[in-house]
Amino acid sequence: MKALPLRTRPSHQRGSAAIEFAMVFLLGVLPLLLITMTGVMIFAAQEALSLASAEGARAALQYGTTAQRQTNACNAAQRSMSWLLTFSGESASCTTPTTPGGTYVPIAVSAAAPCPTNAAATCITVVTSFDYDNHPFIPGTKTLYGWAMGSNLSSTATVQLDL
Repeated sequence: MKALPLRTRPSHQRGSAAIEFAMVFLLGVLPLLLITMTGVMIFAAQEALSLASAEGARAALQYGTTAQRQTNACNAAQRSMSWLLTFSGESASCTTPTTPGGTYVPIAVSAAAPCPTNAAATCITVVTSFDYDNHPFIPGTKTLYGWAMGSNLSSTATVQLDL
């Protein structure tokens, strides 16, 4: 018995599967991967900010004057979010927290003030933030993620002092 010949493509269609794969990859898969990677980087930045504010608040518990505690908090937060500061090219000069609509600072350490939940106690608040609008991880994704996260990523930690 004789085997049936395999269907062969005409010579003018050879290589069309490779071109179709390249188009699907470039227009479909690659943008999906870029969006996913940017989302992962935003999550990592938010986690770094949370860690930095918590470490800053913890460092404010070290013994010393209020000014020394504020400096300790600032230095600890700066160490914890150093990769974000390096990426954005910003310096972390610690200032008092800004009012809404004020100027942006990456690390803000408040002065010792009455705690929000217990006015008899004294607290220090550490706020860390990253301006994603001016420093997006992948250019062009600011518009994509802007509707979901706002302009700044930030984290806040408050610690009660034992004065």
